Amino acid sequence: MSEQTITDSMLTWAVIGGGNGGQSLSGHLALMGFTVRLYDIFPQTIEAIHSAGGIQVDGAVNGFGKIELATTDIAQAVDGADIIMIVAPAIAHRDIALNCAPHLADGQIIFIHPGATGGALEFSQVLLDQQCDKSITLAEAESLLYTCRSQKPGHTTIFGIKNELMVAALPATETRRVVKLLNTAFPQMYAGANVLATSLGNANAMMHPAPTLLNTSLIESGNDWLYYWDGITPSIGAFVEALDVERLAVASAFGLKIPGILQWYQVHYGAEGATLSATVKQNQAYAEVQGQKTLYTRYLLEDIPTGLVPMAYLGQMAGVEVARMETVIKLGEFLTGQDLTTAGRNMENLGLAGMTIPQILEYIETGVRPID
Repeated sequence: MSEQTITDSMLTWAVIGGGNGGQSLSGHLALMGFTVRLYDIFPQTIEAIHSAGGIQVDGAVNGFGKIELATTDIAQAVDGADIIMIVAPAIAHRDIALNCAPHLADGQIIFIHPGATGGALEFSQVLLDQQCDKSITLAEAESLLYTCRSQKPGHTTIFGIKNELMVAALPATETRRVVKLLNTAFPQMYAGANVLATSLGNANAMMHPAPTLLNTSLIESGNDWLYYWDGITPSIGAFVEALDVERLAVASAFGLKIPGILQWYQVHYGAEGATLSATVKQNQAYAEVQGQKTLYTRYLLEDIPTGLVPMAYLGQMAGVEVARMETVIKLGEFLTGQDLTTAGRNMENLGLAGMTIPQILEYIETGVRPID
């Protein structure tokens, strides 16, 4: 895979994950003229897309994107791909890394979109554990580029596209090269400082677990409701803003300055308000997002173990007060009856155990781990 091949406008993309985001990104990339392979674990999804020959995209993007390959064979999907884009629940990233490892080739970019908190770090540790010796560049996005939903396999609606999206590579010295390639399809993507900036920029960890838990009675009422319009009340919004102060303090402890949650909405969606409750209601991309009818969704089962848990570990390691994060994690465990901490990302499975802050920063900048 030569540098000439990987810098032209006809990159081959392997999209790993056929859910809302994966189908939306696959269809949009195909509409832009790229060669796209889509992998998913569910045969019914793959069969429907294979039968149709592609994906119908509606909303902010309209058209039928023809897919070169829809498959349940991950080796077939990644073979010859320039960019392998992981668009799957963060709780599946580890298994995807395990399944990808034997089939990777030198020069490929693995782009975790989004990485939640620590996606690239976890993926790197898995490849190391699997003794994968290929020259691979890992990268992650701070969030999913779209607000989107797939009504059924082969059909997806993109409600909104973010104005900007931070991306960083591991090591950070590769970030600008990676972003240049991603910009051939997504000009909104820009270079972040490093993968801690993208990981701590994970707004889902702020916007999903706490509001979900604080809306338990509404969730279990059986009534229809709108997650952002009805669920982010003034008091709940104020709690999330206070939770966000902890996130920013963790970032600061690692020498990073990242946008607070109100600025995040202004940057990504052009939505502005005096409070979080007011701000989300200015974001039309959220107008149709329905509230869930059960606590057992990714808003808790994914965004706590792969979002809040590693954030809290980073804060504790740096000596930052993260009492609200710890409270939300524990409340989530009490209400779901699940151990979301043990199942989550920690300093060991992120490959950071025993490192000091300077050693962590050196590792994510250069990719070189400290010698024991």
